[in-house]
Amino acid sequence: MPQDAEARSGMPHMPPAGAIPTGVRVVVRVRGDRDPRTGRMTFHDVLGHVLGWDGRSLAIRRDPSRDGSRPTQDMRIDGTTIAVLKPVPERRPFAPGRP
Repeated sequence: MPQDAEARSGMPHMPPAGAIPTGVRVVVRVRGDRDPRTGRMTFHDVLGHVLGWDGRSLAIRRDPSRDGSRPTQDMRIDGTTIAVLKPVPERRPFAPGRP
C-alpha cells in the first residue's frame, strides 16, 4: 500500500497562511533533538494564544505558568519543527484551594 510523502517524512501537513485564527488558544508539540542516552526524539510543549501564522512559522504568546515561575513570552516556532498543533479550552480562573 503506497504512502504519501507526508506519512513517509513524519512531517504533519501544515495549513496555509492565515488558516490558523489569531487569538485561538493552542498547544504546540515541538520536536527537539535526539536524546543522546536513549536515542529517542525529544519534544516540548508550548501552550498559548496564536498571534499569527504565515504558513512557515507560528507566532504565539506563551501563557505564564500557573505557579508564576515563568512569565508570558512571545515566541516564533518554525513550522518544520511542529509535531502537533491542537486547540485547547481557556484556562479556568485560579481559585486557591481548588484542584
